[in-house]
Amino acid sequence: MERIQATYLIETPYKVEQAAAVLAGEQSSGTFVSVPGETDELKTRFAARVEAIEVLGEVSAPSMPGEIIDNKTYTQAKVTVSWSVENFGYNIPTLISTLQGNLYELRQFTGLKLDDFELPESYKNHFKGPNFGMKGTKELASVGLERPMIGTIIKPSVGLTPEYTANLVKTLAEAGIDFVKDDELLASSGNSPFAVRVEQIMKVINDFADKTGKKIMYAFNITGDLDTMKTNYDTVVKAGGTCAMMSINSIGWAGVKQVCDFGELSIHGHRNGWGMLNRHPLLGINFPAYNKIWRLAGVDQMHVNGIKNKFWESDDAVVRSIKSCHTPFLNNESVIPVVSSGQWGGQAFETYKRTQTTNLLYMAGGGIMAHPSGPAGGVRALHQAWDSAVKGMTLEETAKQYKEFGESVVKFG
Repeated sequence: MERIQATYLIETPYKVEQAAAVLAGEQSSGTFVSVPGETDELKTRFAARVEAIEVLGEVSAPSMPGEIIDNKTYTQAKVTVSWSVENFGYNIPTLISTLQGNLYELRQFTGLKLDDFELPESYKNHFKGPNFGMKGTKELASVGLERPMIGTIIKPSVGLTPEYTANLVKTLAEAGIDFVKDDELLASSGNSPFAVRVEQIMKVINDFADKTGKKIMYAFNITGDLDTMKTNYDTVVKAGGTCAMMSINSIGWAGVKQVCDFGELSIHGHRNGWGMLNRHPLLGINFPAYNKIWRLAGVDQMHVNGIKNKFWESDDAVVRSIKSCHTPFLNNESVIPVVSSGQWGGQAFETYKRTQTTNLLYMAGGGIMAHPSGPAGGVRALHQAWDSAVKGMTLEETAKQYKEFGESVVKFG
């Protein structure tokens, strides 16, 4: 019988083998005491199995509340557990409940984090994954594989009128932007009704495409209940849009998949709330597992933060996330990593050095909007930075050669 394997980072005051066995039992056939009906045959067929244990070290104090034992050290380890596909079939919410359910509440653990999981080949027959992925999304935005998509976020996040936003998109388009998105805090507001915003922005985008042949991608935030999202999605499609953004943690897996299944727009997955799920080093979920859950739903674009970002996430974690997006999974070759949060052209050099890829969406909010020469200068500075990074030039050389990038170094560097 096919099995699903998941890897966890754990911390426990107990013997690691004992704690891992508790995890496996809690997340399959077991409970805290033997019960009638839990036969050896049933356990052989349906119980989770501990497949591997790798001890990582010991600490003298617990990382979070749990079973606190005086004068006891706490062992940290990597544990792999497997389940039979029979337990949940191809029901992903039930799979998520298994991988991320009551195990987080077990007192045997003072640290527990889902790091990654692997699915058997049969899942390819049930989940097609993203409709566009990395290549399809770049094609929709008329961007080749030789450079990243350059994007920005409309700021201020709320308060701008549709007319102002549309004029700003026109300026950005003329400067060479590839991608623009709503902020996650803006869906439909009194000052910017969704349908009006779509109409006015898409008029600018369509007019620009008619003149130049390039249709920039705008990610409209369709987040809402299912009826609202369907209405918003149809509004974007009717206006000729190519992308919809969803706050995936707020909506949930089933709702996101239903929208992805419509199949006409590239789906930009905004992971706001990520810190709540990941910030503690021994609680929550790491990006490789998180990314796979949303790729199963069909998301095409995934936020990963960025090098030297404004948040807490380390550069190593960001690089791992980018590589995770590019790793083939079931029927899908890759999704496009969305590099953002406090980015400007200066980080392009380290980003390219560490990842050796241009297959990403590189977004700068303030890095474009607050450029000394205005948003147009900000867009040009990002193109200059990435072109130079790929050619092997240094930041200092690029600043001397290009006026706009030089100005951004003075402003942001």
